[in-house]
Amino acid sequence: MKKLYVGNLPFSATEDEITQMFGEHGTVHSVALINDRETGRPRGFGFVEVDDDALQAMIQNLDGKELGGRALRVNEAQDRRGGGGGGGGGSRW
Repeated sequence: MKKLYVGNLPFSATEDEITQMFGEHGTVHSVALINDRETGRPRGFGFVEVDDDALQAMIQNLDGKELGGRALRVNEAQDRRGGGGGGGGGSRW
């Protein structure tokens, strides 16, 4: 499975609505819309887990598509594992 990042979602978007929209282009395994930890309000983005072979079709067909008056941003999610950005190391001399 692969994970898609979906940004610029209208705050009214529901998981069912996203599942249906993405399901037209392949199998959707899960949808997670992200809410603010403090207020519980939608943050306007989420993640959709899909079959590997559906990933590119979904990106091509849904990136820029309007939902609730907003143009969606759809791309492959970047893995957050591995922590912060390197650095350190000291001198080589």
